[in-house]
Amino acid sequence: LECVGHGASMDTAIGIARPGGAVGRVGVPQHTEIPGSLPAFFGNITIGGGPAPVRAYLDELLPDVLAGRIEPGRVFDRNVGLDGVPDGYRAMADREAIKVMVTP
Repeated sequence: LECVGHGASMDTAIGIARPGGAVGRVGVPQHTEIPGSLPAFFGNITIGGGPAPVRAYLDELLPDVLAGRIEPGRVFDRNVGLDGVPDGYRAMADREAIKVMVTP
């Protein structure tokens, strides 16, 4: 399971997968080509993944978050207001933050 989105982490995930194995990608790709595509091809390694299916869970979970029954803060390491969104994206791009919560 590759969760970072950088080429080096994908290379590592493919490098440690057994022949015929699979790598699941949940990190947002930070590259235009799939790293390690030749080793994956010759190792018959399946690569799968995509964006999180947020809409599938939003209606069920959002009311619990807003009511305080679920604490999403344990997932986030930075909080910004609407005016700070550009800074939040910069912090993630610069690897100063992993997940940024935007609060209105």
